[in-house]
Amino acid sequence: MSNPVFVLGISGFYHDAAAALVRDGEIVAAAQEERFTRVKHDPGFPQLAIDYCLREGGIEPGDLDAVAFYEKPLTKFERLLETYLSFAPSGFASFRQALPIWLRQKLHLPRVMDRGLRGGFKGRYVFPEHHESHAASAFFPSPFEEAAILTIDGVGEWATAALGFGRGNRVELTHELRFPHSLGLLYSAFTYYTGFKVNSGEYKLMGLAPYGEPRYAELILEKLLDLKEDGSFRLDLQYFNYCQGLTMTSELFHRLFGGPPRQPESPVTDRDMDLAASIQVVTEEIVSRMARHLHGLTGMKNLCLAGGVALNCVANGRLRREGPFEGLWIQPAAGDAGGALGAALLVWHQLMGRERRPRSCDSMQGALLGPAFDDAQIKAVLDRAGACYHQYDDETMLEQVVSLLASEKVVGRLQGRMEFGPRALGSRSILGDARSTRMQSVMNLKIKFRESFRPFAPSVLQEHAHEYFSMDPEVESPYMLLVADVRPDKRVNDDGRRAGLRGMELLKAKRSVVPAITHVDYSARVQTVERDRHASYHRLISRFHEATGCPVVINTSFNVRGEPIVCSPEDALNCFLNTGMDALVMEHFLLLKAEQPASLLGNQEEYLKAFKLD
Repeated sequence: MSNPVFVLGISGFYHDAAAALVRDGEIVAAAQEERFTRVKHDPGFPQLAIDYCLREGGIEPGDLDAVAFYEKPLTKFERLLETYLSFAPSGFASFRQALPIWLRQKLHLPRVMDRGLRGGFKGRYVFPEHHESHAASAFFPSPFEEAAILTIDGVGEWATAALGFGRGNRVELTHELRFPHSLGLLYSAFTYYTGFKVNSGEYKLMGLAPYGEPRYAELILEKLLDLKEDGSFRLDLQYFNYCQGLTMTSELFHRLFGGPPRQPESPVTDRDMDLAASIQVVTEEIVSRMARHLHGLTGMKNLCLAGGVALNCVANGRLRREGPFEGLWIQPAAGDAGGALGAALLVWHQLMGRERRPRSCDSMQGALLGPAFDDAQIKAVLDRAGACYHQYDDETMLEQVVSLLASEKVVGRLQGRMEFGPRALGSRSILGDARSTRMQSVMNLKIKFRESFRPFAPSVLQEHAHEYFSMDPEVESPYMLLVADVRPDKRVNDDGRRAGLRGMELLKAKRSVVPAITHVDYSARVQTVERDRHASYHRLISRFHEATGCPVVINTSFNVRGEPIVCSPEDALNCFLNTGMDALVMEHFLLLKAEQPASLLGNQEEYLKAFKLD
């Protein structure tokens, strides 16, 4: 029997550093660096993520056969330099800010990776293109023998979107949109303008959109970009500042939309809501046009998506509903973190020429690719902290958690392997009762410490999803990447818009029989939970269904605003003790807030201050 072949993929230095390990084409492990360093969207070198992947694979750096970095740094630096020269001297401030880290690290990546692998790796480093890595992450783990591929993000080396296809063990990109014309950067410009943080606040903008009206959509299409029928476009760069400055938008942009950007943490205005609704409509139109054009080019019936824009689950939901593709699969770690996995799979399949055998669901293992912790490890953490806890067998634990949820308690859950990607899928989640009318505000303000307008996602048993949401029974959304409407028969006659409510006032309307997960436009970002992918989580929701008649629970990520999703029992315990969470479940251990020693309960003011949330 031949020795196994190990390929390590790495992403980082820009946003969401990560590592992924593949053994003979099978995904062994993948994780973002932020989960270990506790620095949200950590952009550095993913040393701790690499160390974890090697431990999970039971290998040393010298056992690796190849190491792939997810893009070409020299080509990226060429773009940075050429952009500066094109706008000189006005671009000097941003160029001066970026140059030191390029000279120290990014132009010397082989040396940095040698150090990160402790000098033990003697093979070769591979540098695929950024959108090749995205495309590989989208196609190779998918369930399709062949599929069209669409990748859209801010920018890689030069490409900001790429179209192509995958067949067998190869991906090929045939068309691309190039910097500075970028849908990701266009959306980020509105993220910045409405007062949210670029590269992390885009999902807030998407969540804000249903509160507004798309009053500015035509103005955006008329002034900011020239959109073609095939989805390609050119931006009018005089409205933007990202090529030459340290901000996203220019004074001309501000005059066009009636004033300066919203200051972070200031009240959200009607204008902000309408801008969010408008750029969302424009984004969906661009994505739809690109998809229709790609369908015409390839004639294929299935589509795979990756890149940061593929996390826009509203646009994904529209693609799922309207076609033209019959099948749709989206990489759960669609952003830069997923590029690490794509780079590793690209080396295995395309560079090494190894066979690919698609699986009927996919090969992502439910995206449960991070570390797990056993009872002994958890008990040691709890004992060391002096926490009060109960230890139960599986059956008793299910009864306890269902009882807590049904009585409107908020429960943190650390179970099994951590998820790879930005979505908590039941393993590092905060759970609540979707039937509760007060749960959205309670969880937003007292547990998550975030804006009250933010919607929560439902986890629903796959076999019952079509009963609550406008989805065909065979449609799956295991990675929480599709938005679907709550079915009309599950809504209530409390339509806020008909009652004349607008903006945040819409939160006063009940909307549905599962109000805590129903957004103000009756939509929901759905996670369908299946026995095969998420067995333990499926058992929990099934038992909740038996007890309450409802197969839906709230699922939000186990963190507070400004903090990465928890990884370890220490992280989970800290978050539990310092927030308004009622209970914490970690494998076979249950902690109740009311039973914890007063000395353990954190100073919430200090906790918020640490994350700049005060």
